[in-house]
Amino acid sequence: MPQRYDAIVVGGGHNGLTAAAYLARAGRQVLVLERRHVLGGAAVTEELFPGFKYSVCSYVVSLLRPEIIRDLELPRHGLEILPLDGTFTPMDGDYLWRTNDHAHTRREIARHSRRDADAYDEYGKAMADMARFVKPVLAMVPPDPWAPDWDAVKSQAQMAKRFMALPRADQHNLLQLMTTSAVDLLDRWFETDVLKATMSASGIIGTFLGVRSPGSAYVLLHHYMGEIDGAFRSWGFAKGGTGAISNAIAAAAREAGVAIRTEASVAAIKVKQGRATGVALVGGDEIDAPLVLSGLDPRRTFVSLVEASALPADFLAEVKRFKFRGSSGKVNIALDALPEFTCLPGAGSHLRGALSISPSVDYMERAYDEAKYGDYSKRPYIDMVIPSLTDPTVAPPGKHVLSCFVQYAPYKLREGTWDQKKEAFGDAVVDTIAQYAPNIRDIILHRQVVTPLDLERDFGLSEGNIFHGELSLEQLFLLRPVAGFARFRTPVRGLYLCASGAHPGGGIMGAPGRLAALEAIKDQARGRA
Repeated sequence: MPQRYDAIVVGGGHNGLTAAAYLARAGRQVLVLERRHVLGGAAVTEELFPGFKYSVCSYVVSLLRPEIIRDLELPRHGLEILPLDGTFTPMDGDYLWRTNDHAHTRREIARHSRRDADAYDEYGKAMADMARFVKPVLAMVPPDPWAPDWDAVKSQAQMAKRFMALPRADQHNLLQLMTTSAVDLLDRWFETDVLKATMSASGIIGTFLGVRSPGSAYVLLHHYMGEIDGAFRSWGFAKGGTGAISNAIAAAAREAGVAIRTEASVAAIKVKQGRATGVALVGGDEIDAPLVLSGLDPRRTFVSLVEASALPADFLAEVKRFKFRGSSGKVNIALDALPEFTCLPGAGSHLRGALSISPSVDYMERAYDEAKYGDYSKRPYIDMVIPSLTDPTVAPPGKHVLSCFVQYAPYKLREGTWDQKKEAFGDAVVDTIAQYAPNIRDIILHRQVVTPLDLERDFGLSEGNIFHGELSLEQLFLLRPVAGFARFRTPVRGLYLCASGAHPGGGIMGAPGRLAALEAIKDQARGRA
């Protein structure tokens, strides 16, 4: 294998693979280096119990950019997205069940509040308008007001023009979205507690915020902007698990000529006279390239892999202040049968959507209170899916996989370590589910508990943050990851950041990888890289 390439991508997550594919399509000879034995980073499928395929970390998809699906022809490379039908929230003696059938959802909400059923349409329209305004930002390179060029000035002017063209009510809503909490936003529209609790959950995913924390409304909008096959606000499963997304992108990259090495851990990014010159591997091998793109988070990239002397002191200080504060865990369970919810018994279609343990706003906030003081939530918010009902390939016949995203699980514990508390955390999750589906304990064949420490050690996510850094307002857009360096470039010439620690942030999106590659190609064409 050659020891020199046109570009090296550090990390084989879905963003790194996307960047590699775009670079190769532009004629570059590209090498991807992945530390683990399997590609995908946090978008990975692994068979940890015979016959059961777990989406170990990321488990649903909606934000994957349609231009990436189109450009890389991902369906031809095996990507198939299966729809996720609605959200079911069990309660004590009742439930809330919203589906993709709008008439059904209106009737269901009206069962709790006729006023909320009428407001639901108005809310949906207002959020759709906000999402349509913000969504183009996901595909653009942030401007740099500290060193503006003509492209940056033009993009800022276009954004200002679009904002001024919005109706006054939409301008007001957008400004509120950027500053308020998810619950404060929803209080303007609804009165039903369980409805507000379940909807507010999208505002805390992957952040160390509560549903009443300012800033959580934007995170709610971030998760509102997805689509599948042109259907706005849709979520789904990748057939075969989320690793199928990474594998499809990898197949497109290989077809374009990308070389991919697994079990190849990078020890350092080499820098000479202010320029990236390649990488050094654990074990001593060195590989040269004039372009290096890092698919790792900002801390892993700049603190662990780049010599401090190669970076400006103020930049490095800002990187060290970048907030991670992982707050999430996963529990993946192999089941002998389906869970049976007391409030709606039987194996009905309500099990084919998301199952949300979010019975009230106070329940959600109390879960956050425990985390604020350094403990995992004893009664956590849990977002569950049973992908085997939609995709039988992930479990043996008659068996099922239950994927549980759990909040809160703070990276920094007040007492003890995650190695000591791991199984107790898993028990708390099962106990919480059992409150609503008592048969759960009797049907568990195997479980995998993933703590924030596991996410850091096994998947390279600093402090276990699933977004490579919090999606808080001071860490978004032209401030992500550091003011003046939000355009994927870094203080080291030829070194680019191409993953979720860069704009536009986290989720299975691919946008940071695509945009970073396009900017690197543009810089080379201009002689800047």
